[in-house]
Amino acid sequence: MGGLTNAALLALMGKKVCVLEQHYTAGGYTHAYWRKGFEWDVGVHYIGEVHKEYSTLRRIFDVISQGRLQWAEMDKVYDKICIGDEEFDFVAGKDNFIESLVANFPKERQAIEHYVELIRLISKQSSTFFAGQALPPMLAKLYNKIRPKLVHKAFFKTAREVLEEITSNQKLISVLCGQWGDYGMVPRDASFLIHALIAKHYLAGAAYPVGGASSIARAIIPTIENAGGHVFTMAKVEQVLIHNNKAYGVQLAGGHKLYADKIISNIGFMNTVNHIMPPSVKTQYGMDNWTNKVTRSSASICLYAGFNQDAQSLNLKKTNLWLYPNEHIEANVDAYRTGETSELPLTYISFPSVKDPDWDNRYPGKATVEIVSLASMDDYQDWFGTTWNDRGDSYLQLKEKLSQILLKSLFKREPQLEQALEFYELSTPLSTQFYQRNDGGEIYGVNHSVDRFKQSFLHPQTPIKNFYMTGSDVLTAGVGGALMGGVMTTMRMQGVFGMNKVKKLLKAGVSQ
Repeated sequence: MGGLTNAALLALMGKKVCVLEQHYTAGGYTHAYWRKGFEWDVGVHYIGEVHKEYSTLRRIFDVISQGRLQWAEMDKVYDKICIGDEEFDFVAGKDNFIESLVANFPKERQAIEHYVELIRLISKQSSTFFAGQALPPMLAKLYNKIRPKLVHKAFFKTAREVLEEITSNQKLISVLCGQWGDYGMVPRDASFLIHALIAKHYLAGAAYPVGGASSIARAIIPTIENAGGHVFTMAKVEQVLIHNNKAYGVQLAGGHKLYADKIISNIGFMNTVNHIMPPSVKTQYGMDNWTNKVTRSSASICLYAGFNQDAQSLNLKKTNLWLYPNEHIEANVDAYRTGETSELPLTYISFPSVKDPDWDNRYPGKATVEIVSLASMDDYQDWFGTTWNDRGDSYLQLKEKLSQILLKSLFKREPQLEQALEFYELSTPLSTQFYQRNDGGEIYGVNHSVDRFKQSFLHPQTPIKNFYMTGSDVLTAGVGGALMGGVMTTMRMQGVFGMNKVKKLLKAGVSQ
């Protein structure tokens, strides 16, 4: 998403851009995949703010797609947090959100109202917090030293620290953190910044791309091509070409070389440093030390299930379900990761076929569900070095065991689905590693801890002249975070005095 945003904006500013994608389809986590007559998204379960015509994200999407990308709003209850047998609705709209929670926590009105105002403030001040990303690296370091005086102190605390300053009600804290899977860190470890940005992102509700997740890339790519550029798939980059500390091209798998005035990496910070930087450059800048200062985000498993009836017949809703065994988020995750329990600490269920108004035109009489939970690459070491679809019976047996656990969670919530199940397939961290090239199977790049946002090397401009990074690692996780990362990189490429060109482009809208 970050790379396509960056490429489209550069194209609209008159640049000829070449996008290189190692996968067989473009879009990264915004792509979809097909199997046995069904289609599933792999990462776009919902996006906030884009259904609001005048929101920043909507305007950016409109510009980079030139108005081709359309959105369908979800139900007013966009997320349902289920803790044990209790349910808590996240309802679109600030006042609706507050009143729904107050109905469950009548003594906590003041705390809930304070929380909502704080996440709105953090969101508002986030442009000030991230302003250094649009500045040259040296100025960014100086700016970031004075940044604590410019923004709220909650920017520099964990989600749990801030929430426990607001309320002592642990169940309420667990409910407010019920979307932590959207950024992949438990409240004890996650920065309040990423929590607040995600929570505010969905406060007005959420939407889904008409035509499915893959319509995002399909809508953006013509913007690049219409300016004389091109998006190539099955084009894996093996190394950035650098001479005298200046990037001048890339070498592809197979040895072919391409040359350009500027090179941008959208493969994530870890992959950029570990896989495409020449060894001499890594040594020169001590880049291995950089990678020791950040950690990889969580890995996941996801069950893709297909059903032989349509969503209406199956009475499916657009609301996402977040299932927790109890309110003890951190303790449950710790116990699962250390092997003390086999009970999944989190199960997320999404219903993509009912979210897309164009689904029935493409797949009449069918429905899909996606079920996601935590995983660790450590549990898959026995199959390191194997390839997709050729990992042996023991791997298939593990996948079947996990699939049945996830299906059991689904059928407990939606029992009518069991008789309509036609197909299911599980992805593991090895799947993510194979398709996304993330060594740890991570899905959100580097972790969103408090310290992550202090690292100067997570910046759009690298020390190598004409070499930049973009995407979620230069800003924050998710489609929206990667999109804004693409904007920020484009601004940095224009220089301090040229970044207003990007602002004007976005302000003018689709007319450009």
